[in-house]
Amino acid sequence: MELMVLLNALVTRLLFVLHSLIGVWRVTAVKKEPKYWLLALLNLLLCLETGLTLKFKQGRGYKWFSPAIFLYLICTVPSLWLLEIHHGTQYCGNEPGAVQVNVSNQDFNQSRDSSHGSEGTDHHIIQTAKVFVNQLSTICETVWTLALHQTFLLLLVVGRWLLPIGVEITRDQLSQLLLMFVGTAADILEFASETLDIEDVRKNYALINAILAVWTWSMLQFPLDLAVQHIGCKPTASTRQIPSLLLCRYSAELWNIGVSLFIQDGPFFIVRSILMGHFRIFNQMLVFFTAKNILVVTLQLYRLAVITLDFRATILQKSRKGEVSCCPCEPYEASTHATTDQDTEMKGFVAFPPKKESQALSEDQ
Repeated sequence: MELMVLLNALVTRLLFVLHSLIGVWRVTAVKKEPKYWLLALLNLLLCLETGLTLKFKQGRGYKWFSPAIFLYLICTVPSLWLLEIHHGTQYCGNEPGAVQVNVSNQDFNQSRDSSHGSEGTDHHIIQTAKVFVNQLSTICETVWTLALHQTFLLLLVVGRWLLPIGVEITRDQLSQLLLMFVGTAADILEFASETLDIEDVRKNYALINAILAVWTWSMLQFPLDLAVQHIGCKPTASTRQIPSLLLCRYSAELWNIGVSLFIQDGPFFIVRSILMGHFRIFNQMLVFFTAKNILVVTLQLYRLAVITLDFRATILQKSRKGEVSCCPCEPYEASTHATTDQDTEMKGFVAFPPKKESQALSEDQ
């Protein structure tokens, strides 16, 4: 096993576990109940996945799916749910930064004075760590929740970048996938922060759960790599059917369209439409992003129509020539076999000429 592959696999999963534990710590601090530390046991799944991946895959990734990203979602999403549901019970002051600085400076001076009396440096380090933790505890809940959302999405992108790739995906495909994830993460963060910050939404517990459910549903696209990989299909009788051929040729494009319509922009548009239509909630940003979702959904449907028409034209053209292809990256099987058969016949014709022609040549002689 390569040293860099092992290092990347372990460091990335360690970052996942550390961020998940910070989320559990915040839930325990907000709820003031130690039983929520049990959420940290979910990280055992990530530790088990790490061992299995190192043993059977030598630390490298899988095809089409990333178990580490999926388990990271399982470890972190419950904490964010609890923090969002408990959101608003602690309010920030007008100038929280100044208060935090004053408190931290005072505590730091006290710890420094107390450490002067000690002969070793260990006591000073411990006191400094306590001051740092106390300073973090003074940050209000809303800031903590937003910071966890932001770092969560950043770690999903950075972690997918650092995780060792498998043999089925190239670095060019990985770079395309990461660029897609950056735009997707920005849209998801905007959806969660913009809708949940509305005061009327915070007063409706069922509406908060619905928005969080849509947010969780949109996060499930991160463990999948289908957006940049075509499905390899063999030219069998089942793949000669029109739907199978369409899926084989445009699997990546169809996956991107499906993600936009059913996982991201479509559900986001439905939630925002319900907020404006049923609950009569209007603001400038909500209207703008609703229009943006409508535009994206319309463009995706337009692209689907273009792909279908292009596929239909290609099938008609190839059917006239007697050629059928399964995937765009593979050669046409029928034409390849036809060329091979023709070459075989020509070789046989040259090696063994027909009897009638050979007899005619002998009589002339």
